Amino acid sequence: MYEKYEHHGGEVWVRSDLKGKHREHCLCLQGCKKFKMGDAVNNCKKAQLLFAFCCLNNMTTPVWECPDFEEGN
Repeated sequence: MYEKYEHHGGEVWVRSDLKGKHREHCLCLQGCKKFKMGDAVNNCKKAQLLFAFCCLNNMTTPVWECPDFEEGN
């Protein structure tokens, strides 16, 4: 049901059936034109902060709701 694996440079726990599924559920990755992965200067500031938080804390957080979403990725 749960498993450990390496992510963002640290060992994390995940529900086995959800491992790797954050990308297919994340509003940023699936359609926001403000999201510019790998471009710290032009990327959405909220997405950039959330990613930094996740890396710092060895977590993964898909975005399901956002007030700044703009369709068109």
